[in-house]
Amino acid sequence: MGSRPVLPHALVVPAGAEDDGVVGEDTEDQEHGVEPARPPLTAEQAREVTAGLREAIDHVQRSVALLAARVRAAHAARVWAPLGYGSWESYCATEFGISRAQAYRLLDVARALATIHDAVAAGPGTSRTRDSDPGAAAALDYGLSQRALIAVSGRSSDVAELITHRLTALAHSGLQVLDEPTMRAVVRQAVRDVRTTPPPPPADPPADPALTELRRVVDDLAATTHQLGELMLEVAPAYLSDTAAADVMAPLCDAIGEALENGLAARRYAMSGDRRALSGTVL
Repeated sequence: MGSRPVLPHALVVPAGAEDDGVVGEDTEDQEHGVEPARPPLTAEQAREVTAGLREAIDHVQRSVALLAARVRAAHAARVWAPLGYGSWESYCATEFGISRAQAYRLLDVARALATIHDAVAAGPGTSRTRDSDPGAAAALDYGLSQRALIAVSGRSSDVAELITHRLTALAHSGLQVLDEPTMRAVVRQAVRDVRTTPPPPPADPPADPALTELRRVVDDLAATTHQLGELMLEVAPAYLSDTAAADVMAPLCDAIGEALENGLAARRYAMSGDRRALSGTVL
């Protein structure tokens, strides 16, 4: 058996505690606090604790994929209608006690994961045994958090394009069959790259120099606001409603001299990638 080709540089996870949207991403003690000192563990005890932690993280990761698949199936089947509800949001509010925003965020997660799954399934060197069936989609877990999927939901086509391009490059490098760890690396890197790159400005800039300069200023402001939104998501994760996020974000916004409304708008922009989230506040 030949040796496996080395992954291209673009697929190598960078060193350091960078947030790639994987469940269990927040790890720095100085930022999140340290547990009180306890008696030291033996190496065997430490291995047992590590194995339990790994099992728990794997379970959460699989749960995100399974939740997304079941949400997609339920919405596609219009599950609310036979139960007498008038809409998806009223069904979610009554059956699960979640807000309208949370109900549609679940759909965002489901659609983003489905787009990623379709890109992987169609890629060269991947198994054709998987299809769009919700169970099959859930079976292939990429270790992505809800926050990461929400962050790229408005740009899932960009993620899919990156995945397709990189799978093709790997196939051309001589890798005939892509195993699951390689797939996970490709997908996670594509999600990371799209998350950390603000949406591109509209094509065909206006001929008027004044409008061109104004667009540049707006683009710079949007890029800065996207970074602010990522900061807000650190303290108010995407699963929180705007009302709950406001309570958490208020002290931070006050500390940095930013209006709470602007902070909430920046958070919505970081989640969706849609500049309309900034209308009436930052822009």
